Amino acid sequence: MMMHTTIAQLRSLKLDGLATGLEEQLSQAGMAALSFEERLALLVDREVHSRNDRKLLRLLKNARLKYGQAVIEDLDARTGRGIDRREVMSLALGDWVNAGHSILITGPTGAGKSWLACALAQYACRRGYSAIYQRVPRLQEELRIRHGSGAFGKWLLQMAKTDVLVLDDWGMGAIDSATRSDLLEIIDDRSGHRATIITSQLPVEHWHAWIGDATIADAILDRLMQHNHRLTLIGDSLRTERSKMNKKEKIMASS
Repeated sequence: MMMHTTIAQLRSLKLDGLATGLEEQLSQAGMAALSFEERLALLVDREVHSRNDRKLLRLLKNARLKYGQAVIEDLDARTGRGIDRREVMSLALGDWVNAGHSILITGPTGAGKSWLACALAQYACRRGYSAIYQRVPRLQEELRIRHGSGAFGKWLLQMAKTDVLVLDDWGMGAIDSATRSDLLEIIDDRSGHRATIITSQLPVEHWHAWIGDATIADAILDRLMQHNHRLTLIGDSLRTERSKMNKKEKIMASS
């Protein structure tokens, strides 16, 4: 009875990992051979892992990644895609988040840019960093709404505090002067101390022209290019390849 009360108290204190570990210990006969210190160490370790798991779930939920299941371990680095697995893994395992570096991923549509960006952001979350995903074509309307509601300042502060910001589909569609200014504010707040991932079909050399205003373009690119890593994907669309494979599988299944 006393142990049931203790477990209930642990859960009321939100020490669920410790409570679950204690329940498991009570059901395992071999635990009696361990010392108090050993059993306590196992319980504390269980609570730490439980908290880390909850933190990861929270970080991934807040990130709202387009490809939430993308993991860097599943990287498709076959010949013809322009990806060096060792280079990407070295980058993912490196200090780019703490150092506030930019990762610029370019390539044709369907080459896997968004997936790779999400996989890098997902791995950052696994290392305890916060992340958030934004599609630039939708951002223009979202910024207009935030300005109208008076929520832009609070949102800008949130972006400045986020460890990894993913700006997907950069350069897709025209942007107005207000959005250009907002992008400068977002990137300026992050420059040098927060990491940014940008994906674009446009080569980096064309970004200045897409931004439009020479002064703002110079300021944005100056900040992004201070410390950056470039990944250029090539090859046919992976979406087309998957579609062909699905059709082939259906034909084989029906034959």
